[in-house]
Amino acid sequence: MTDLETRLAPPPRAGAVRRAAPALAGYAAVRAVGLVVLALWSAARGTSAHTLLTARWDALWYTRVAELGYGYEVRLPNGDVHSNLAFFPLLPWLERAGAALTPLSYADAGLLVTTLASLAAAWGIFAVADHVYDRRVGVCAVLVWAALPVGVVQSMAYSESLFTALAAWALYAVLTGRLVTAGLLASLAGLTRPVGAAVVAAVWAAALTSYLQDRRTRGGARSIRPAVGMLLAPLGAAGYVLWVGRRTGQGLLGYLDVQAGWRNGFDGGYAFARFIADKFTSFPAALAGVGLIAGVVLVLWLYGVGVRQRQPLPLLVYTGVVTALALCASSYFGSKPRLLLPAFPLLLPLARALARVRLPRSAAVLGAATVVSALYGAFWLNGSGPP
Repeated sequence: MTDLETRLAPPPRAGAVRRAAPALAGYAAVRAVGLVVLALWSAARGTSAHTLLTARWDALWYTRVAELGYGYEVRLPNGDVHSNLAFFPLLPWLERAGAALTPLSYADAGLLVTTLASLAAAWGIFAVADHVYDRRVGVCAVLVWAALPVGVVQSMAYSESLFTALAAWALYAVLTGRLVTAGLLASLAGLTRPVGAAVVAAVWAAALTSYLQDRRTRGGARSIRPAVGMLLAPLGAAGYVLWVGRRTGQGLLGYLDVQAGWRNGFDGGYAFARFIADKFTSFPAALAGVGLIAGVVLVLWLYGVGVRQRQPLPLLVYTGVVTALALCASSYFGSKPRLLLPAFPLLLPLARALARVRLPRSAAVLGAATVVSALYGAFWLNGSGPP
């Protein structure tokens, strides 16, 4: 067995929290630095860091769903219709439950959910990396994810942290052979974001692989668990999409029509390529174009490294779908770094590289990344911010 192959048996449950403790403590420290810098930057500008985290952009849409339910829409002067049906229901459901069970407002309940979900996501990322590689790679993977330039989104009342938590633990369940659990988590991920399709694809890839292996090794005796996992995985996303279709009267295409109202769709990356090309019509916009191309190349290169390092098939399938959906969406080009946040397996090659160098050097790199992430996050949210 090489160091790139997954272990067949899950690690013992005893001491699981203790094993993940350095990763969770490091994650909390990195995000705390980001929040302190955001608070100081916002105070200097006369803005509210709390409002930026809980009541702007998508966070406001989720809160409205939690408080008022579905049916709210905004009609823009150009004829576009922004409907809150575009936002999947799991986060608003949890916000509503939090507001009902605690004195918190819907917005603050959303922030609490995000905080807990971000820790669960960090733990899930650690569990996956620790299982595929080792503990030190797991810690580095979590810290790199926390210190991404758009890592501040992990601390906002957005659905990225919740989705990443469900996706990471679903992938861990896949890697440890618990396909029914993986199917349940994939179904919940499908109630969180449209990119839940990536988790479904990973579960299906693992289930089909398991079926083929059983066929070769057991002949006619095959487990029913892969089939159950496959059936469970798409239920969340399919259920919501079908409900939207019935609500809008547009059938199976109802959700696509809702997304079209936001000018969002999948065009294979054509619109994004045109957006980048337009940057080269003037200066200094051309510098932004160069940066965008470099970012895309980096993402594709990291995926290629993951393939060469023989990451497990479910991770490659999941990451490939997340990356394709993020880069090939036809709108909200400034959101693409945020949409790539759940693609944490892209960071595993970087985590492996950091784990191999001496501790002082890796600590210096991660410390510098933490400072850059904190400054960029504060600048970003106090400027254009996520759409």
